[in-house]
Amino acid sequence: MTPAQSHMLEALSRQLDHKSIIIDPSDIAPWLVDWRGRFHGAAPAILAPRSTEEVAAIAAAARDHRVPLVPQGGNTSMVGGATPPADGGAFLLSMRRMARIRAVDADAGLAIAEAGVILDTLDMTARDHGLRFPLTLGARGSATIGGLVSTNAGGTQVLRFGTMRGLVAGVEAVLLDGTVHDGLSALKKDNRGYDIDQLLIGSEGTLAIITAATLRLVPAVAARAVAWIGLSGPDVALRLLRRLQAATDRIESFEILPAETLAAAIAHDPAARAPLDGDHAWHVLVEATAPSTEGESPAALLERLLGSALEAGLAEDAVIAASEAQAAAFWRIRDSLSAAERALGPATQHDISIPVDAMPRFMLDASAACEARFPGARASGFGHLGDGNVHFHVRAPKGTDPARWYGEDAAVVTRFVDDLVVAVGGSISAEHGIGQMKTGELERLSSPARMSILRSVKAAFDPHGLLNPGKLVTLAPARVTP
Repeated sequence: MTPAQSHMLEALSRQLDHKSIIIDPSDIAPWLVDWRGRFHGAAPAILAPRSTEEVAAIAAAARDHRVPLVPQGGNTSMVGGATPPADGGAFLLSMRRMARIRAVDADAGLAIAEAGVILDTLDMTARDHGLRFPLTLGARGSATIGGLVSTNAGGTQVLRFGTMRGLVAGVEAVLLDGTVHDGLSALKKDNRGYDIDQLLIGSEGTLAIITAATLRLVPAVAARAVAWIGLSGPDVALRLLRRLQAATDRIESFEILPAETLAAAIAHDPAARAPLDGDHAWHVLVEATAPSTEGESPAALLERLLGSALEAGLAEDAVIAASEAQAAAFWRIRDSLSAAERALGPATQHDISIPVDAMPRFMLDASAACEARFPGARASGFGHLGDGNVHFHVRAPKGTDPARWYGEDAAVVTRFVDDLVVAVGGSISAEHGIGQMKTGELERLSSPARMSILRSVKAAFDPHGLLNPGKLVTLAPARVTP
């Protein structure tokens, strides 16, 4: 621990309770590695505030002693965004003790949740009021509201409700000087200059420390139907999506995956079963919902629409879940895809965004291009077809040493994939953020104007680079090898 860190902890010990300063290495260790196990950091202490006032005290102390802070929620980042630097120069700032839902206004459809509230907890609380929070993802049992806001998280319901940016009505955040931005009032109109809330959403903890958010709730689901569809290719899947969207506004999710990804998920989970008999090159998971039990049920709606799609040749086979247990089993397959892919061995994972109309062709062409460029590698993508988000993975050839793959090959593969993405007008980050994994590629592929704006904003909020150092953007231009 550096002298500055020691002095900072001594000053904070007079303001925080003993549970707010954690220095036992065994308690710190689990939070020093990212979810994928790719990034390993070091930190001599975890600071765990209970309130916005305590976060403000920590931020002011960090500024005074020039000690970096790495905000962390559920530690579910896919890009190393919540892992501290390896040099031990930063403290982890755990927001997990700030876990109160301060208010639920059922009439207004709003909830105020602190940064440490777990996504599932918020949704279950909303359901007690006949509402729900319409964002879900595989890590919903551990991901926290602060992290979801900070990364502008997406998930499987973006098709209907949008990303976190559209679901946040206001933000409370602590600036590095200890002052508090209170934007929780959820004003419909506010023309006082720059939209500070929107600036902080997706900033990955590099501008301020999000302590709470006002979130939009929607009516709870009264009925839903989940279908699994086998079809010949992603181009046909897009035509099917367009057909469903033209017929109804009740489609919430439309997830696409190739046969090999389904096989990996089934192999990973002994309880999983293939939803359809027979072989199909591609699969789609669709969910339709209704806010009441009046009118045509979601199951009847999907049965009618998919029957027509089968007759039109847009599907080879389809099954509608006959029970909630079967619907949950279908979704469990989808939610397990990232873990199943990880279990296959070393790979580069790319969370990318492609124009929706270009996504089917990209999924096929990019896979073929990667396998031609890197003999023995296997490439495939799955994701949210309705919003153009592809989770594109390139797996190392069998028998490849993981250390060599990540040390030598992964960067080359990533550059190749990212160049393909940019060539079709896409983005190298759709919903996971930049973190520390993609900083070099962001620099390489962004225009000078974008990087200048990002650095100017960072310098205005955090001139000493103390908030989540090494993530998203640095104040000094990074050196990029041609």
